[in-house]
Amino acid sequence: MTDDALHNVDRDPDAGSRSSASRALRGPWGTTRQQRRERRAHAPAHTARKPKQHAPFWQELLVLLGLALVLAIVIKAFVMQAFYIPSGSMNDTLVLDDRILVQKVSYWSGRPERGDIVVFSDPGGWLGSEDVSTADNAVARALEPIGLYPTGGHLVKRVIGVGGDRVVCCDKDGRVTVNGVALSERSYLAAGEKPSLIQFDVEVPEGYLWVQGDNRSNSADSRVHLGDPGGGFIPVDDVVGKVFLVVWPWEHATVVQRPATFETMGAP
Repeated sequence: MTDDALHNVDRDPDAGSRSSASRALRGPWGTTRQQRRERRAHAPAHTARKPKQHAPFWQELLVLLGLALVLAIVIKAFVMQAFYIPSGSMNDTLVLDDRILVQKVSYWSGRPERGDIVVFSDPGGWLGSEDVSTADNAVARALEPIGLYPTGGHLVKRVIGVGGDRVVCCDKDGRVTVNGVALSERSYLAAGEKPSLIQFDVEVPEGYLWVQGDNRSNSADSRVHLGDPGGGFIPVDDVVGKVFLVVWPWEHATVVQRPATFETMGAP
């Protein structure tokens, strides 16, 4: 074959047309349409998806318990805490073994007010060893850190005077006065109790409280500790919160409110 013949073959128009048609029939990965049709015909109608894997139950349970524990600790620290009454010093408002809830929200931006019943840490030597309860079983010890079985050195009393107040006992009618205004305490004092058998005349320092139990003859409160280094006053910073609910026993469950007599008090 001559060189001219070879040249003419390279320029054959039918050869170029066949090449283009072949490329048109082939897909991007070199397969023809016919081959792709055959593959689709033999492919399964539906490809099952793998089921989603779930964590074992015990892992989910641990996560839930961990979240519940964190939530309980946060609530105890900033919102609410449970206590129980270990003595009769607040009869008949709160009685022995009452379970109470103490809320802390009211004191986020404020301070205790006259008439509030507050739980506070022992300011130093107010509690004897017999007044400090301890967790005596595994369940109690487990619940204590999150405030569901609180133990330790706390007291509960009613606020009578706040910083700047002058609290005196007693006037000619035997009543406690705050800034010269006599308190009407019949609504919360224990039956037959007098406002106080101890005479006192104090001015409450700023940042402190004067507190008394509702069972006045059986309450080692500010009056009893007048001669102590702190003068019987409670630092506001020692207050845990305000009692707002008795939750147990059911027959004694109630909302604890501030007596109306304290609404008449003027500014310190």
